[in-house]
Amino acid sequence: MPKTEQDDAGFPPVAAATASPRLGLVCITFSKDVRYRTITRTRYLELPENQRETALKVIYRENLQRLDFALTFCVRNSIHLYRMPSGLFPMSDLEDEVGATVLQNMSADLAKIGQRAERVGIRMVLHPDQYVVLSSDSPQIVASSIKILARHARTLDMLGLPRSSWSLMNIHGGKSQRADRLIGVISELPENIKNRLTLENDENAYSSSEILEVCQQAGIPLVFDAHHHICHENLETYDHPSVAEIFYAARATWANPNWQLVHISNGEEAFNDRKHSEYITAMPSVYSEAPWIEVEAKRKEEAIAHLRAWWLVGE
Repeated sequence: MPKTEQDDAGFPPVAAATASPRLGLVCITFSKDVRYRTITRTRYLELPENQRETALKVIYRENLQRLDFALTFCVRNSIHLYRMPSGLFPMSDLEDEVGATVLQNMSADLAKIGQRAERVGIRMVLHPDQYVVLSSDSPQIVASSIKILARHARTLDMLGLPRSSWSLMNIHGGKSQRADRLIGVISELPENIKNRLTLENDENAYSSSEILEVCQQAGIPLVFDAHHHICHENLETYDHPSVAEIFYAARATWANPNWQLVHISNGEEAFNDRKHSEYITAMPSVYSEAPWIEVEAKRKEEAIAHLRAWWLVGE
């Protein structure tokens, strides 16, 4: 769809706290409006070497166009935060550096999208995939994880997004009972990675209190996920006192509290079912104080609209 003048009218400035939380779309839409192309490593390596560059050029160009439309979609639907997919530029971190070179040659186009995001007031963030494990006992896995983060940081740099938690890269703690190792690895990360890095609590390896301590010692923000918290602690309500306690403690880890981001999801078949539901039908009361909320529900933009209808009336 073509952009319109209204599409780029944008939102009010978003650096300051707002009366209502701003909601975020995760990667794609439930409708077919926002989708991205990809290529598997196997398929890529099957291509003759003289065809690989052309194949990636086509995919990257189309994905850039789709990223641009994702901004249009967000503006049209009053969505203020967009989590870019981690596979936006597949194969861009391979050793042959074909993808990295193709992407670098498109840096001017990426910069235009970053400028547009700023103009329309959409915050863009990333959640690298599960293969990022900074707490691993394996030096090879840690090195690979840093390489993945470096690739994402390079993309954010080319988009012209700030090297701060405004344009965050959010990951989980990884291997359990390795807090000291995790803190040590984070302390040695390059500035364009560390200044964007955030950590999130999970259902298994790192509880909210454990990852909070890591964030406090490493000097990086905590992205609190209330559903992960209630699953880990086997709680029966989002309004258990520990939810608000961790929420406020997490806020203190953000240098700018107005940038605090939290996640919400609901259980699919039961309250503390780890699988995500289609809609959000239960919210922590304290989340009314959250500046930014990523909505992790299967029906994506429809779940955001439904959440507004019953919980965020008057946004």
